[in-house]
Amino acid sequence: MEVASNGGMLYHEVQESKLCAVHCVNTVLQGPFFSEFDLAALASDLDHRERQMMLEGTDGGGRGGGGVSAAADGDFFSQESHNVSLDGDFSIQVLEKALQVWDLQVIPLNSQAAKPAQFDPESENAFICHLQDHWFCIRKVNGEWYNFDSLYAAPQQLSRFYLSAYLDSLKGFGWSIFIVRGNFPKECPISSAEAPSSYGQWFSPEDAERISKSCNETWDRSPRIDHTDKMVSEIEDADLKAAIAASLMDAGPSMPAAPGVSCQDGSPHKEETK
Repeated sequence: MEVASNGGMLYHEVQESKLCAVHCVNTVLQGPFFSEFDLAALASDLDHRERQMMLEGTDGGGRGGGGVSAAADGDFFSQESHNVSLDGDFSIQVLEKALQVWDLQVIPLNSQAAKPAQFDPESENAFICHLQDHWFCIRKVNGEWYNFDSLYAAPQQLSRFYLSAYLDSLKGFGWSIFIVRGNFPKECPISSAEAPSSYGQWFSPEDAERISKSCNETWDRSPRIDHTDKMVSEIEDADLKAAIAASLMDAGPSMPAAPGVSCQDGSPHKEETK
């Protein structure tokens, strides 16, 4: 029998400022592996490499030939980063670079390489989801799937059957989804005192379930019911319909005061929130 990773505990980070990319990477890895400063350093390195490549292209093509135009390279060589915004939104390249440190590969779900996962997502181990400026991770831990969205107070368990329906609903709302593949860390080698990020907390599956239920019971779901019914109208099974509706209605119980969170239209979209 396989030993449970991290003693069977779940690592979760609750939203801090606009650091959802940091929270996403750390929950994929299941531990406080990266801070915002680590990701910023990776973003700076990527910017430097990209500018060098553009410069080489300019030198090779010349101003009068097929090289980069003065207007184009002037815009690209500006001080503004192409991998991190001023408010802390990181590019997928930064998340990809961070996970590569742990020999993990990030693959777009709509790519040819991800074809099997499109039909059988349960065979994977982790997904990264992105829309506008919000990132979160869906991760299999010790055989069970959890939504580690940092807008939740605790990880939210997803049934294996619901996983596919949930990913489809995210795609329908315009979310970009990526698979993470490779050998995930089995144990977090970083102690709390050494952790570069202090936003996380460890939960037992029982505690995570209790907190999630408590949040759901205190949250007014009524504004979301009509839209949720439309989303699952093609699913005939009444029990499944109710389960999906309940899961979609919990997108934000843990942080009702978070600025910019859109909870009125029933979609999984959180606007202008990191």
